[in-house]
Amino acid sequence: QVQLVESGGGLVQAGASLRLSCAASGRTFSTYTLGWFRQAPGKERDFVAAIAWTGSNRLYADSVQGRFTISRENAKNTVYLILNSLRIEDTAVYYCAAVRTWDVLQMTRTDHWGYWGQGTQVTVSS
Repeated sequence: QVQLVESGGGLVQAGASLRLSCAASGRTFSTYTLGWFRQAPGKERDFVAAIAWTGSNRLYADSVQGRFTISRENAKNTVYLILNSLRIEDTAVYYCAAVRTWDVLQMTRTDHWGYWGQGTQVTVSS
């Protein structure tokens, strides 16, 4: 069982940066693949990034490649998402997610992930 709690969202101007954090509980946190999704108003929840339990494998959505960075600290049971060069279209609720496997063919699907946080709002203004 894994419980996830996101933090770090806020209101920023375009071009700014934010760091989102996701604190996890559960003794097997370090063995899980962790990811971030986002959902804008009226839109589906979209994959943003994922990181394998070793930290050695990472996957990003094309829309954030080169601007966002995912990392994790297993000793702190925390996964991070650094958002740089934010754009208005990055505005969304950002969700942390966990799953036991690393499967690049499936991990962009929301139904692949077993655990979800409650989300944190990121709003980018012009």
